[in-house]
Amino acid sequence: MSKNSHAHLATTGTVFTIRVTPNARADKLETDGETIKISVTAPASDGQANAAVIKLFATALGVAKTRLSLVRGQKGRDKVIRLD
Repeated sequence: MSKNSHAHLATTGTVFTIRVTPNARADKLETDGETIKISVTAPASDGQANAAVIKLFATALGVAKTRLSLVRGQKGRDKVIRLD
């Protein structure tokens, strides 16, 4: 995945539904229609996976990490992230 590879999705106010897989072999982002699947190598403890998801997703969108907010799914695999 290259930087800004999903920049076409970066519209202010957009809400993304994401399925996360922590402890993966490699960091990757896949889209399947409406579903966005993100795999991260970080473990799911102490919010490490959430931070890795935000970082990876921000890079893919070509926006700053601070523009992404985790709205729902702090402890689950299904997350809702808003782009401010």
